[in-house]
Amino acid sequence: MAAGLSIIAGCKARTGDIWQAHYGAAAIASVSFRWDNRLAPGTADAVARQTEAMLAVYAPQAEDGAAIAAHEAEQAIVRALGETLEGLHWVGHNFIYAAHALSALRELGGWGTAEDIAGIASLLRSFRGTIPGRSWIGYRVSEVKKLSASEEISALSAAIDGPAALSGLVLSELAAFKRIYRAEAHHDLIGHMLTFSHALNLLHDLGREELFRAGLPQLLAIAAVLRTSRDLGMEKPIRLMSPVDRLPLELARRSEWLPAEAAFWLRDFAAIDWDFGHVFKFACSFYDHSNRAACTAHGGAEDNFRFLLPT
Repeated sequence: MAAGLSIIAGCKARTGDIWQAHYGAAAIASVSFRWDNRLAPGTADAVARQTEAMLAVYAPQAEDGAAIAAHEAEQAIVRALGETLEGLHWVGHNFIYAAHALSALRELGGWGTAEDIAGIASLLRSFRGTIPGRSWIGYRVSEVKKLSASEEISALSAAIDGPAALSGLVLSELAAFKRIYRAEAHHDLIGHMLTFSHALNLLHDLGREELFRAGLPQLLAIAAVLRTSRDLGMEKPIRLMSPVDRLPLELARRSEWLPAEAAFWLRDFAAIDWDFGHVFKFACSFYDHSNRAACTAHGGAEDNFRFLLPT
């Protein structure tokens, strides 16, 4: 977990951007995935090996020094996240990075230097004023921005009474898709519905219900957009707003194996850069939701989850 925090903390200074922190969140998610699920020893070892390979590429050299107390670090990170709550930013990555960082800090009981914690805070503040995301089906960015402030989304948000309800909702949403396309505006957005909602649940677990509540409208805006495309077929015109996706959309391929199975991890994910860390993040989030929401009621969600995995 410390290595994951180091990647998140140094992301902005090393790259000038917000995206390499994906690998830090992924490393922390990998640990949680192994701890929270009854993986066979061989499966857990295989996940660990893949994670160590990723860290060998992206984790900076560890430095010695006195650790900042967890509560002090948490306060700085929560303040920084609090400055980004005015709308949806990059499909919730401000919440995702913050939640994994706070979870790791709480687990470690303290970590890093003042400069490290300032690095995490600076990364989170970088989300202020940024776009909701870059690829959408059926909506313009301006329309997505308005969604989270709508009365309908506010009513849906108020009806969610905690993490179990949120997990049940997102699994039901996942199960409802008739087909899943590989496009960032579809496949990847579904995956981030899982990771964003998982981040909100982690914040609730950490006693930050105010942040859980603050993020619900943005998360539900993503779910609302996805509802317009979950029965998408090529027989009708598709309104695609994207600088990266192109028509015709390509159907996602179904993974034969799930991340809880050892065979899934036999592949060398380094060849695809660990799917930008999502191979760990999507697995952690999906199983966390399943554990919270009695996944036997969401068999369709498990099958559709296979289409979010690299094949």
